[in-house]
Amino acid sequence: MAVNTQAIFGVVQREGMEKGFWTRIGTAFQNQDGSWNLRFDYLPTDRTATVQMRPVKSGEEAAEGDSKPAAGSGR
Repeated sequence: MAVNTQAIFGVVQREGMEKGFWTRIGTAFQNQDGSWNLRFDYLPTDRTATVQMRPVKSGEEAAEGDSKPAAGSGR
């Protein structure tokens, strides 16, 4: 069975910016029973941060971290 992985992002709204700032903060691994294990490299300290899981894009390492602004609800 292939391991289903998702990237975990912390999304914060920055003052003066229309779109949220996305930072990859970890990786999620799906278990055989459908539950998830979440491995965080960083934890958001901003109380307004939203944590989102997104499918890992092809060519993107499961444990790789990156920071970049993104448009709307997509990355």
